[in-house]
Amino acid sequence: MEALHVECDNLNFVVEKESNENQGRLGMMTTHHNQVETPVFMPVGTQGTVKALTVDDLKEIGFQLILSNTYHLYLRPGMDVVAAGGGLHRFINWNNSLLTDSGGFQVFSLAKLNKITEAGVHFRSHIDGSKHLFTPEKVMEIEMGLGADIAMVFDVCLPYLSDYQRAKEAMERTNRWAERCLAAHQHPWQKLFAIVQGVAYQDLREESARVLASLDFPGYAIGGLSVGEPKEVMYQVLDYTVPGLPQNKPRYLMGVGSPDALWEGVERGIDMFDCVFPTRIARNGTALTSLGRIIVRDAKYARDFTSLDPNCSCRVCTQYTKAYLRHLFKAGEILGAHLLTYHNLFFLKKTMDIIKEGLRTNTFYERKTEFFRLYGTV
Repeated sequence: MEALHVECDNLNFVVEKESNENQGRLGMMTTHHNQVETPVFMPVGTQGTVKALTVDDLKEIGFQLILSNTYHLYLRPGMDVVAAGGGLHRFINWNNSLLTDSGGFQVFSLAKLNKITEAGVHFRSHIDGSKHLFTPEKVMEIEMGLGADIAMVFDVCLPYLSDYQRAKEAMERTNRWAERCLAAHQHPWQKLFAIVQGVAYQDLREESARVLASLDFPGYAIGGLSVGEPKEVMYQVLDYTVPGLPQNKPRYLMGVGSPDALWEGVERGIDMFDCVFPTRIARNGTALTSLGRIIVRDAKYARDFTSLDPNCSCRVCTQYTKAYLRHLFKAGEILGAHLLTYHNLFFLKKTMDIIKEGLRTNTFYERKTEFFRLYGTV
């Protein structure tokens, strides 16, 4: 099949191959800073750092794109500091692609809210209680100042069990705010992605996708998932939402990154993922391995001098044993968090490589079956 091709100034996205087995596709996204193969998992560097790792670690693993958070960076260290540091890329010493989310999820989940209006959201900082106002225009100002390759619109993110009327109002407001973001966003090379909302109501998701697609954003995200709903519900939402998104634009599933969700998301046509899951569980002593999850704190590993994952070639698995890793966590040594974080991100990068090879060779389901034969149930 002939490759689909669209040019959006400096964002160039090409669908290089569509799967013969499902909705998955291989692509190449060219940003202002580099080329990013899709489907891709993005490590989360909320406050300008992927916790416990350096940018050299991330490059060594092979990541081409990471994510940072607008809300957190706005509050600390502040836009004046980032600007004085030469913009976010230079400030954090990262010369590959960057995506900044809008802070919408954090405003609704972390901040002490005062008032939500059509104009925007008044909130108090979770750090010092100071008062702030995020409007779509203000968020665009912040994200343009940060200077990431990809910015996200300001959206309203609701919990899974929100009632229909509340979900409808939030979805419609998200769509209106997306138009305001688009009007306010003026940056020479940063590209703005829209966010589809609607909780788990099919008609709302489909309407959101239809309205946003008509505005011709360079890319589209699906937000408001992985917020407490069963995974079966999340996959159902993808089944009826993805077909409404432009075929020639990147599709981004926000806040999702467990191994099973990567396989299922790609199968349904998702190109981009991000999640704190692999780094968070690493800091708590849990490793993702080809044979399933391992909690290295467990006593049974005290004298286990085998590698963390016999099928992994990362420098953690080739140089250290489970017994040593357990010792680090029991002793409270920060090296333990560093090593498990490195391994978990290496594992997800390798998993995504396996998924891409399955798409490339039309062996997706064969490789998926083999992956979970070893990994076990989720």
